[in-house]
Amino acid sequence: MKAIYLDNAATTKIDEEVLEVMHTSIQENYGNPSSTHQFGRKAKSAVETARKNIAQHFNVTASEIVFTAGGTEADNLILNNAVLNLGVKRIITSKIEHHAVLHACNHLKETYNITLDFVNLNEFGSINLAHLEELLSASTHKTLVSLMYINNEIGTILPVNEVCNLCNKYQALLHSDTVQAIGHYHLDLQKTPIDFIVASAHKFHGPKGVGFAYFKKGFGILPMFFGGDQERGARSSTENVHSILGMDKALAIANTNLNKDQEYINNLKQYFILKLQENIDNIQFNGLSSNLDKSSYTILSVRFPIKNNMLLFSLDMAGIAVSGGSACQSGSNKGSHVLAEILNEYDTDYTSIRFSFSKYTTKAEINSTVLKIKELI
Repeated sequence: MKAIYLDNAATTKIDEEVLEVMHTSIQENYGNPSSTHQFGRKAKSAVETARKNIAQHFNVTASEIVFTAGGTEADNLILNNAVLNLGVKRIITSKIEHHAVLHACNHLKETYNITLDFVNLNEFGSINLAHLEELLSASTHKTLVSLMYINNEIGTILPVNEVCNLCNKYQALLHSDTVQAIGHYHLDLQKTPIDFIVASAHKFHGPKGVGFAYFKKGFGILPMFFGGDQERGARSSTENVHSILGMDKALAIANTNLNKDQEYINNLKQYFILKLQENIDNIQFNGLSSNLDKSSYTILSVRFPIKNNMLLFSLDMAGIAVSGGSACQSGSNKGSHVLAEILNEYDTDYTSIRFSFSKYTTKAEINSTVLKIKELI
């Protein structure tokens, strides 16, 4: 049986055009971007062109983009800056954020004694906007709200415009982990005025180990580590030139084909839901992941009517790659903190699997996956 990859929320296959750009860069851009000779200047020029291109996708300026090693570093850079450099005394977040945010917030609370508040969620993993406003109105301390645009496990989409309006009303800063959104949704930061966002290239068919943080103009940036003062002093370390150019190309391809890819993948997800319902009795979908309007078209979290800890392994042995939740905690025996937060103890005991799709996913792969699941359960 041909291997089937349905774990695109963890990482995606690199686009062939991205590989070509990176291969050319490896051959031609071998100078250090910080060097003043012609080889260094050539590499520096390539990096700055990529920065400008990426900024244009979000209707911001190149100076507001800081290249990082990925989304986790970008989240940490933003959250640390909020507390250490921007005077934030309180962070409001949710208990189903990515651990890049949750663990960083807990560290800041323990180390710097900031106040950490959690907004209430409903049984679908959507935030309670009334409670968010209640929290915002309850204190005059400088506050940062940190809520992910799309949940990486259940695909729930944040009502980002409403959150922006509340933050503006109470003069709070807004950070959003947008890793699962960038390359899949249009985001104009002039129309949706989020103060800080992050990206990781491998989520939209780019290379691993590269991403960026966006800091709205006017916010100074204090580096988390020190050395050569690259990235205008915000992030010391020789720039990952080839991967930055690959990210630039991947984002350009994603945004050019966004509407076409969105329609194709959305139809695949809808088809998968239908086939699961036709073939497996009493199947459930976690959060709002089966709602095509309120969840990401790339993610479907399925709860099966069985208690089988070996189902993931069995699917893997059959050549089908899926996950139980975030890939970042796949080695943990604690299970999904997201599902533990929104499901009751009874439902948590049943086997849940996250399926995630890309432009490379086919209907034939969906059919094969459903048949194999039916056979296994």
